[in-house]
Amino acid sequence: MAERLQKVMAQAGVASRRASEKLITEGQVTVNGKRVTELGTKVEPNDKIEVNGTPVEGNEKKVYFLLNKPREVVTTASDDKDRTTVLDILKDVPQRIYPVGRLDYDTTGVLLLTNDGDLANQLMHPSYKIDKVYVAKVKGIPTNDELKALRLGVTVHTIENKRHRTFHAAPAKAEIIGVDKAKNTAMVQLTIHEGRYHQVKEMMKAVGHPVLKLTRERYGMLDVDNMAPGEYRELSYDEVQNLKNGKQYRRSSGRL
Repeated sequence: MAERLQKVMAQAGVASRRASEKLITEGQVTVNGKRVTELGTKVEPNDKIEVNGTPVEGNEKKVYFLLNKPREVVTTASDDKDRTTVLDILKDVPQRIYPVGRLDYDTTGVLLLTNDGDLANQLMHPSYKIDKVYVAKVKGIPTNDELKALRLGVTVHTIENKRHRTFHAAPAKAEIIGVDKAKNTAMVQLTIHEGRYHQVKEMMKAVGHPVLKLTRERYGMLDVDNMAPGEYRELSYDEVQNLKNGKQYRRSSGRL
């Protein structure tokens, strides 16, 4: 049965469906030796698909890993500045995995990696509304009105790739879980469902409290409380099923 090329690539673990579409439109994919750039292209089970000359295996075992991402590691497959990537940490994994979403270079904590394109797309889609719980050490101590603004949703004005960008962040759960009056800093826990670029940092900056340190302490029902930075493990069958079913819980450790 014929299926869309990007879907087959995602299911084979090449990349997420969106990233696979980009590979196609950039001309990096061939089918039976012919370069394909149209997103509507469909392929049969016996078609030979290659990405930059590397064959795509359609029956690769689906794997799921949880990483406690350290600081100064990029959430990409490669880096033109030769920085350490999350895939460098999981280099012993034989499957071609990729991160589900991203964490900034200096952000730590929960990161999922898989070759299951369908699950990755499900988790990243805004309608899925999976809890992403962050703990931010911020400059200054937010007032009740500023916390209320975060809970109602703030409008963010920022610059990305030298272009001005404005977006309205969806309402977040926000609470102060620690205060250091001597240093004039606070620990703020934010629970969001979106995954925009620098979202937590931009939200806190919008209410006047720049982020000094940031960690993602939970993703759905997964945390890395007992894992050292850079440590990773494979998810259990039950954990994968819980992710697929949207199971979540509420807990706060308040650690950075």
